[in-house]
Amino acid sequence: MKKNIGQTLALYPTPAVVVGTEVNGKVNWLLVAYVGIIGHDRILLSMHKAHYTNQGVKTTGRVSVNMVDEAMLQRADYVGCVSGAKTDKSEVFAWHPGEAGTPVIDESPLVMECEVVDNYGTDTFDNFICKITNTYAEESILNDKGKPDYSKLKPVLFEMPNYTYLRTGDEIAKCTTFGKTFNPEN
Repeated sequence: MKKNIGQTLALYPTPAVVVGTEVNGKVNWLLVAYVGIIGHDRILLSMHKAHYTNQGVKTTGRVSVNMVDEAMLQRADYVGCVSGAKTDKSEVFAWHPGEAGTPVIDESPLVMECEVVDNYGTDTFDNFICKITNTYAEESILNDKGKPDYSKLKPVLFEMPNYTYLRTGDEIAKCTTFGKTFNPEN
């Protein structure tokens, strides 16, 4: 028997990412764990309206989404703990401008540069709908078809109910392999 635990958001874990943009002419970073996919070419970044970074995302219309691996985690956690309005976070990560002009973290194994196409605001969150303009990946995390291999990348995951970082696990199977062998009559 399942227990009703109320209106609990239970779609975790999600990848932890550091978003980068310019705010008032200076690069700023923010750890974001409310991310989602809304199509093959669109992602959603959900950021509390109080974040200083939101100003830059709204003003520039551009943002980088830098996947976090364990080597980056301490600094990623730091940029999520301090406000850019009070602390200069521009040099926490070595970075360079991507082709679309967003700050790209050098050590992030996978980075998407995005253009903001809409903002669905709620009472407390800006929900930036972003079009992916460029994706950069270290060759060491690509499979033989040139696609990201998350068993090599091993992104850090964030789990909300307990505010915990998790390691990614092992591959279970390729998608559709179970379905092809399933017999509903058994």
